[in-house]
Amino acid sequence: MVIENLTLHNFRNYEEERFTFEEGLNVLTGRNAQGKTNCAEAVFYLCTGASLRIRHDRQLIRRGAPSAHITARVRTRFGIVQLEAAIFENKRELFVNGNKVTRAADFVGNMNSVFFSPGELRLIQDGPDERRRFLNLSISQTSREYCTALTRYQRILDQRNNLLKEHDLSLVSETLPVWDEQLASYAARIVRHRRRYLARLSPLARDAHAFLTDGAEELSLEMDGTYPENEDEIAEKLLRQFASSRERDMRLGFTSVGPHRDDIRISINGADARGYSSQGQARTAALSMKLAETQIFRELAGEAPVLILDDVMSELDLPRRKKLLERVRDIQCILTCTHAERVLYGAERNKIRIREGKIVR
Repeated sequence: MVIENLTLHNFRNYEEERFTFEEGLNVLTGRNAQGKTNCAEAVFYLCTGASLRIRHDRQLIRRGAPSAHITARVRTRFGIVQLEAAIFENKRELFVNGNKVTRAADFVGNMNSVFFSPGELRLIQDGPDERRRFLNLSISQTSREYCTALTRYQRILDQRNNLLKEHDLSLVSETLPVWDEQLASYAARIVRHRRRYLARLSPLARDAHAFLTDGAEELSLEMDGTYPENEDEIAEKLLRQFASSRERDMRLGFTSVGPHRDDIRISINGADARGYSSQGQARTAALSMKLAETQIFRELAGEAPVLILDDVMSELDLPRRKKLLERVRDIQCILTCTHAERVLYGAERNKIRIREGKIVR
């Protein structure tokens, strides 16, 4: 999978710019706050329909402009795909090959990408939200069923939470079982996909981590939660949990159990990475998970994703920079940095210099 070109119109600090990318390593270089990460963010948005940096799409629109547009031409093993996102103040419109799509599941997955930046330390050091977000974004790119189940689960969960805030207790007691039945069904699908994905991810992340650390450390990933094997049995267990937690949920005003509360246990040499890892260990563990994610996309989609490395090299020592470049040499990579020569040491690349939201030609 290769993104051939990217056009930005009133996106972030870009008024109008067109990027041409090559297979292999593409380096976006320039001083800080010039627009390198904004370009990388635009690529990721076309892959997932979401930004890793903001919650509201309107923040992506250039100041003073009515809307922003992102367009990309992508070469896949099935042929050329044209992707477009039009972002307005209160809505967005998504297009695949010129056709407007209304469901996120029809847009996500046409181009796959893996994004890594120094901020990915949150994946190891922060709370469960970050690890669930990682799973949701990653699995959704390769499974429309998961993307759809997740969207519907979240919609029903919001409705259940609103109901839990009602003062009419008889209404709550009568209506909750209806929502619980639907919630358990979609929750079971989410759990099944996550467990299957983590079973693939864990050994690949362990191997990548051993490669980056020369075998000095062992990385382990596990689901934090026990579920039956069968999807119907998972749904039945969750239904019982929803029922047994109703009184507590009514006091709290939100749903306290379910896959929206699950987590991944990440260990380095048997110790909890969240509590005991150093900055360097956490960074290497997160990078290993991202490299494993890249390999999973290659296996499931039949081709490698676009790898986005945002200001990563400055955080790694020289041996790990070399190992990382060796690991990704056969896939398209978009890498941002302030000094290309200092971090790449002669690696072949397509270098694009950016200044104040424009390519320096």
